[in-house]
Amino acid sequence: MAKKKIKKSVAKRFKVTKTGKVMFKHQYGSHKKLNKSKSRIRRQKEPAKLNGKFAKKVKKLLGRD
Repeated sequence: MAKKKIKKSVAKRFKVTKTGKVMFKHQYGSHKKLNKSKSRIRRQKEPAKLNGKFAKKVKKLLGRD
């Protein structure tokens, strides 16, 4: 049986934890920081959890069925 291929672009953007949660990094985190509030910059540093049908799609693209 052939080795299962994953989408590399998805692998760079999303990580799956041991419990199966899909985590991602917020966008626009390091661009034009002067215009953003300090609380918004702090919020964007933390990884966020992805849920719902999109998380299911991401797991499938990463080869985690």
